[in-house]
Amino acid sequence: MLNPDGVYLGNYRCSLMGFDLNRHWLDPSPWVHPTLHGVKQLIVQMYNDPSKRVHRGDSIVGRHSSEIPFESLPTSMTDFMTHDCCQKTSLEFYIDIHAHSTMMNGFMYGNIFEDEERFQRQAIFPKLLCQNAEDFSYSSTSFNRDAVKAGTGRRFLGGLLDHTSYCYTLEVSFYSYIISGTTAAVPYTEEAYMKLGRNVARTFLDYYRLNPMVEKVAIPMPRLRLDAEPETSGEVRQAGDTTNLAYKRCSTEDLINITVQ
Repeated sequence: MLNPDGVYLGNYRCSLMGFDLNRHWLDPSPWVHPTLHGVKQLIVQMYNDPSKRVHRGDSIVGRHSSEIPFESLPTSMTDFMTHDCCQKTSLEFYIDIHAHSTMMNGFMYGNIFEDEERFQRQAIFPKLLCQNAEDFSYSSTSFNRDAVKAGTGRRFLGGLLDHTSYCYTLEVSFYSYIISGTTAAVPYTEEAYMKLGRNVARTFLDYYRLNPMVEKVAIPMPRLRLDAEPETSGEVRQAGDTTNLAYKRCSTEDLINITVQ
């Protein structure tokens, strides 16, 4: 949580000083947006030198290498912060979690990339999550390059990190969800939110093929095309400017299969 000061005062979006932190990733101030500035500096440092230990005082922050045997991993936070597995750091996923005040279910926002393969592979994780979580809606998931979202973590880090990294915003409704094939709205509870969190973790197991029950996951996905209309109505777009264009799903005739293997 990057705005605990604001949450303490009853704000669900703003910091203590009234800033929406998820609009200031481009140039955060260490005084006005200290938590955001610190996280950004840490991510940039990890990205610029992925083989370097990231020191914070006497602590070392990093993620373990997948080559390390499970039984040799640290068993406590103290051990983790000083373990050799922290020597290598990398960032493959960034997921910013928010509550949505108007839409139902859980869904994701992703980015638009010129690299078609990277763009298509970006859709794999939300599709897997949709298979694991009944309250997650893939049909509400969208990929965009809206100019007003340029200061979000998803947009900034999506442009900073290389093709092996995927950045999303996970939105979850404040109030309810509808299970596919039904019409009744089911209110979200604390347990339902926690269940979605567990399903996100389970989806990582599927994505990295760590789930022994799943060797291959065939994912039917619609091909994505560049919509000809700007995402925000009423805006004037210069020729060749794709800033506000969004990829939309085509008809079912264009379905393709992407297999995680």
